[in-house]
Amino acid sequence: MSRRRLSDDERVLWKGVVRSIKPLRKPSPIEADEPPPKAAQPAAKPRPRSAPVTVAPSAPPKPAAPPPLAALGRKTKKRIARGTHSIDGRLDLHGMTQAEAHDALFRFLRARQARGGKVVLVITGKGARGGDDGGGRGVLKRMVPLWLGLPEFRGLVIGFESAAVGHGGEGALYVSLRKTRARADG
Repeated sequence: MSRRRLSDDERVLWKGVVRSIKPLRKPSPIEADEPPPKAAQPAAKPRPRSAPVTVAPSAPPKPAAPPPLAALGRKTKKRIARGTHSIDGRLDLHGMTQAEAHDALFRFLRARQARGGKVVLVITGKGARGGDDGGGRGVLKRMVPLWLGLPEFRGLVIGFESAAVGHGGEGALYVSLRKTRARADG
């Protein structure tokens, strides 16, 4: 059986999946049913005290896990729908491939966050009308929420929800952005 090559869209999706998984914990070498193996160990020779002791530097601490996603909030969503809370930017992903949309979404969110934006509208589209046969219809509508949950986006995004009907309904998302952290250079 010959293997087919992955398309660019599938490759981007696969990279996102690979980045989002953690390896399972390794099983312990000693099973609970088996008694521990007994090996005859020769007596250790004492070391001379004059040998310098070198301490290996400890491993750097693990970076903190990305913060969890939170819902936008009913009141905030109502204010946005009524127009009393401003939308700080709009991104329309219609007609883009998955790779193009992923890159455009990341650049857009990073730029809006840098400008102090709080809520943006991301228009994915609803997909082609008709039966949902799973044959590639509404791909961006399905993929954008998955991307927003990836670690690379979690530093930018607080949460997201589907937009009100006036802003695109199920074919658009309100995305709430995190505040930028001031860096101390120097």
